[in-house]
Amino acid sequence: MEFSPQHGIGVIAEGFDPSSDEDVKRVREAVYRDKIVVLKGQEHDPAAFLALGKRFGEAEKYYEPVYQHPDVPEVFVSSNVVQGEKRVGVPKTGKFWHSDYQFMPRPFDLTFIYPQVLPTRNRGTFFIDLCKAYETLPEDLKAEAAGTTATHSVRRYFKIRPSDVYRPLSEIIDEVDAKTPPSPLPTALPHRHTDETILYLSEGFTLSITDADGKERPELLRALLEHTGQLDTTYEHPAIHLQTYEKGDILVWDNRSLVHRALHTATDEPTVSYRVTVHDDPTANR
Repeated sequence: MEFSPQHGIGVIAEGFDPSSDEDVKRVREAVYRDKIVVLKGQEHDPAAFLALGKRFGEAEKYYEPVYQHPDVPEVFVSSNVVQGEKRVGVPKTGKFWHSDYQFMPRPFDLTFIYPQVLPTRNRGTFFIDLCKAYETLPEDLKAEAAGTTATHSVRRYFKIRPSDVYRPLSEIIDEVDAKTPPSPLPTALPHRHTDETILYLSEGFTLSITDADGKERPELLRALLEHTGQLDTTYEHPAIHLQTYEKGDILVWDNRSLVHRALHTATDEPTVSYRVTVHDDPTANR
């Protein structure tokens, strides 16, 4: 297996063998060092894709069944394709800045994306490195962020399910809060696997920042989001990296360190991708 740098964030890996312990070890090291690894020339069915993810840790199925692959529920499906009378997966997912499962109390370490059906243009994923964002914070903002708590929730971007039609909105919100209560974590979050600090917040899931006295700091949240580049609607902020991909690519990234948002095609071209997200467990499947 050989690595080569790509422009912006991340590296490309040619010749990755998912059955090789050494290759898995090297990819894990590269993800935490370079944030994104693009595995080229991969060919897996959904079960094999899940097995690849499990080589890196504990996979967990998404808590809403409508996103789950019908045969391999741990595989999350983003799709605008209807199969007969049935839709598999959910269309236009991730059209906002976030880290996967950021609203959960136990954040996931690694995300694997495996595109299945690719449109001809305008498809990719934007990324921002939140470790770099913390490193480059002005000292006054870094001091203000110290000791604060960011609270995350899925409430703002929860997608209405077919079963929610005709239900009162208040009832749906209560159910969302019961299933996924708001999750508080340090705004300056130590990285589990490196000596870095993550500016752990997103435009999509972070509801508020509170200081040590419990006072909400909306102006600080806005200043920090603006510093990261998440409020730049032109996507020209120097911290924003656009990752494109082609058939046979699997993207692996450091889910805590990076926020991302999908670049969706403006056309109705078919698009399908699979996702597996894992907790990195040093003892798993080795």
